[in-house]
Amino acid sequence: PVASAVPASAPASAVPASALGWRAMFGDPRLQRLIDLALENNRDLRLATLNVQAARARSNIQRAARLPAVGLDATHRRERTLTTDATSRELDQQTGVNVALSAFELDLFGRVRTLSDAALARYLASEQGRDAAQITLVGAVADAYFTQRLAEEQLQLSERTLTDWRQSLALARLLKQAEQNSSLDVAQAEGQVALAEADVEGRRRALAEADNALQLLVGSELPGDLPPAVSLERQPVIARLPAGLPADLLLTRPDLRQAEQMLVAANADIGAARAAFFPQISLTASFGYASASLGALFDPAREVWRFAPQISQPLFQGGRLRAELRLAEVRKSEAVAQYERAIQVAFREVADALAGTATFDRQIEAQRRAVSATQRSLELSELRYRAGLDGRLDLLDAQRQLYASRQALLDLRRAEIANRVALYKALGGGLHADSDDAAAAPTESRS
Repeated sequence: PVASAVPASAPASAVPASALGWRAMFGDPRLQRLIDLALENNRDLRLATLNVQAARARSNIQRAARLPAVGLDATHRRERTLTTDATSRELDQQTGVNVALSAFELDLFGRVRTLSDAALARYLASEQGRDAAQITLVGAVADAYFTQRLAEEQLQLSERTLTDWRQSLALARLLKQAEQNSSLDVAQAEGQVALAEADVEGRRRALAEADNALQLLVGSELPGDLPPAVSLERQPVIARLPAGLPADLLLTRPDLRQAEQMLVAANADIGAARAAFFPQISLTASFGYASASLGALFDPAREVWRFAPQISQPLFQGGRLRAELRLAEVRKSEAVAQYERAIQVAFREVADALAGTATFDRQIEAQRRAVSATQRSLELSELRYRAGLDGRLDLLDAQRQLYASRQALLDLRRAEIANRVALYKALGGGLHADSDDAAAAPTESRS
């Protein structure tokens, strides 16, 4: 038992879902530990983080192209050669120090700048993609954990039901020996027990599969010192979340910001493709000193310099530049379509989750009443069967109805929690561990 667990009907948090840390959303200590392990070990999240680092490096490389590359060269040469008449030898030496400016493009038409802007936008998109991957991972671990809890509780219910039905079979056999019922009653009870045994095996398989799915998301073996699990009925998951306005949704979902940055990058690619039609002007220059002796190296009379501007204008490339521009325009159209689709998906996810929020409470309450009714029906059927007023078939039917209604209640409770998780993810929640982290996030530097 978890005495400190927040009831399922806890009041909604006053903060938006995007600012609600997943520790506050999911109060089960066992689930919190599993999410911590997943954030540390999950391979998909690790790959997303490495992609961010690679995109940052590409952005830095492209940004460096906007600055001149300056290098320092120092040389010393000694050479002994024969004179022209080959009668004597002379020693020649040369020392030089050079500061060289490598080919630097004067970005008059914005080609280098737009390429740098595109690389920066892709880096920002990769950061948002990593954030989106973390939200997805947190939600996936929560879903897998609750699926595991459902499988375990359904297995426990199946095993308890099998025990009860085996006792009922034993009673039927005793009554048969006492000639108070027929072989038909025994056969019906045996069939019911066999069905329950098959169901138990199926539930065990479902639990093993749920364990494997959870372990895959966590990225390692589940430790043996996990806190005790909380039942689905007592799960401390916040029941109500503020949906927020559509503008808020656009600001909080990393996948939408990722699509927006990819659109920015596509626009920048068009600018770079257009600038490729114009001349490219590059400069190469050097300044230094050269002398036959080291002592006189920095004498002003020993100064040497070189300045070599170059202009390159494309004339004929078989339509390559126009094809590259057309490709960039098509990529932009794709980015626009993906951005629009991301917005549509976001609004649909929120709408579906809100629809579930509006109906699950009433549905679960109705199912609880159905369980109570079938429980009373079974109790009455047992009394009538023992009194000889009803046959065995009526009792078996009542037992099956109670078992089915209890399983349906577990399924419904799991679906309700899944809907809460879906709404939390759809509103941009799951990026931060604590609400304080979310409050501080806008001021953090992402350099």
